[in-house]
Amino acid sequence: MSSSSSERIRPLGAECRVIVRYIEFEKIAAAVESLCIAACYELPGDVLAAIETAARAESNPAAAKILGMLIENARLARDERIPLCQDTGLAVVFVEQGADVALKPRHAGQKHTTLADAINAGVARGYEKGYLRKSVVADPLNGRTNTGSNAPAVIHHTIVPGDKLKLTVMAKGGGCENKSQFKMFKPTAEKEEIIAWIVEVARNAGADACPPFVVGVGIGGDFELSCLLSKKALCRDLAERNSDEFYAALEAELLWRINALGLGPQGLGGDTTALAVMIETAPCHIASLPVAVNIDCHSHRHKTGVI
Repeated sequence: MSSSSSERIRPLGAECRVIVRYIEFEKIAAAVESLCIAACYELPGDVLAAIETAARAESNPAAAKILGMLIENARLARDERIPLCQDTGLAVVFVEQGADVALKPRHAGQKHTTLADAINAGVARGYEKGYLRKSVVADPLNGRTNTGSNAPAVIHHTIVPGDKLKLTVMAKGGGCENKSQFKMFKPTAEKEEIIAWIVEVARNAGADACPPFVVGVGIGGDFELSCLLSKKALCRDLAERNSDEFYAALEAELLWRINALGLGPQGLGGDTTALAVMIETAPCHIASLPVAVNIDCHSHRHKTGVI
């Protein structure tokens, strides 16, 4: 059996051999570069469809006008190849690496050879070539000097079966991220208590988070996993419901309750405070019930590519 330059046969014993697929550093960097620019220029189709549906149903004329402006803004950004928003966000990258795929080794003596290096190189190039605002400071408290590249990205990495590399780039704006919250409930908390808290988080977000929101909710796991789940939930298609009937019904109830707040587009009143609520869950300790809410604005920017 022969192998190409991007594959290697690896012995795993006398009778078992698998093919490991290698992906070049440059291919990964180029993919991330493209995804950064596309995410900031092109509102995803599911988000645009949700805004169009909301505009048709909106009973408040001023709110309907704002939604119409958001639709026009998306068209102009796509057609003119300009950012959807001046805050082009922190680059959050979800990586699903197949167990049978690896980064191809670079030449001896070359630096920056990890998967994270390739991703950050792509972020830096994408934000430079796309004329996207660079919003990352190297130190959060002492000096807050801009890195000048929008790198490093926040990278969430998992190993999955297969020989593909899936990359999802989310451009996460600061205003909506600042309104995200976490709470550790007692394990005896009732569903209504959790609903009330999530709705209150949306209420407190108000105009500062640029509604209509997309609301990601993480329930379970532990302190950090619940927060990660809430952000991961934002990567789902807005029309996709949780596969569990209980949580699908909870998503629908939360959406109704949040829209009943009447905050409306840009917080100026109306029927559309949120476009979707999406819940992800994980098993948790018997003594814990962590819940996290991650809010994204109407400029809900994310793109996915598979290598």
